[in-house]
Amino acid sequence: MRQIIIIGSGPAGFTAAIYAARANLKPLLIASSVEAGGELMNTTEVENYPGFPDGVQGPELMAKMQEQAERFGTEVVYDDVTELELSGDTKTITLGSGEKHEALAVIFATGSAYRKLGLDDEERLSGRGVSWCATCDGFFFKEKTIAVIGGGDSAMEEATFLTRFASKVYVVHRKDTLRASKIMQERAFANPKIEFVWNSQVVGITGTDAVDGLVLRNTVSGVETSLPLGGIFVAIGNDPRTHLVHDKLDLTPEGTIAVAGRSSKTSQTGVFAAGDVIDPTYRQAVTAAASGTVAALDAEHYLASLPEELLASASEPALA
Repeated sequence: MRQIIIIGSGPAGFTAAIYAARANLKPLLIASSVEAGGELMNTTEVENYPGFPDGVQGPELMAKMQEQAERFGTEVVYDDVTELELSGDTKTITLGSGEKHEALAVIFATGSAYRKLGLDDEERLSGRGVSWCATCDGFFFKEKTIAVIGGGDSAMEEATFLTRFASKVYVVHRKDTLRASKIMQERAFANPKIEFVWNSQVVGITGTDAVDGLVLRNTVSGVETSLPLGGIFVAIGNDPRTHLVHDKLDLTPEGTIAVAGRSSKTSQTGVFAAGDVIDPTYRQAVTAAASGTVAALDAEHYLASLPEELLASASEPALA
């Protein structure tokens, strides 16, 4: 049995692993079999992560985090968690391979996933004009004409933010009214760089090596038109990856895992959560990393409070 198992391999998971390993907790980190590294694996240049003044590629940043975690003794397993048993002193994690691992503490750091349009070219041109994060990538669109897809608060926030860089921002929405709050709508309507394209659904993204336009279908007339531009930001929401803990941990109204105050403590004793899976607002690599630190420290303090005989049962990292 392990002292601690970390589920998730993004900035939160690997930062938690670094801290846990340096505390000699010998963590096991379970990374996805197909999506190891989190959302940063789909990001090209990262220029806002501290310590990299010239920027760093997303996959390179995640590789460095993993290398650092493994240097201190973290064991990484590439598999998918299929089932969790989180009640009681011993937590059991079942993997897709059928293997079961036990631990006294678990850190849940599975992140969130941006909702996508579901178009083939969306994936093909990811990082080459298609983005889901204005804060991350807006700087790369200086003096370009771009589009934001969506009609909620996040779309209005993204569009307004992007006017700092872009020469023009189209907001493409499938209806003729917005879901966004009144104040967010007013800010967007008042911005001279923002133009709304109503009753329009994105049915295609064009460009060979980089985005050069959208194909839009009018939701009323069915007529398709082209909109030339240099990039698009998809802002139709995101979903925290909490499917494994439904009915096991308390969730917030936003669907994230509920934690106590500024801690990482969930509704289940010995289970901690970190990163985007608890954060409906900021969703940045650096805030996720900081959250991973909190989770590791909370878990360390929890383990230190356990009876000696229980800790002794976790001295050997063996399969259950």
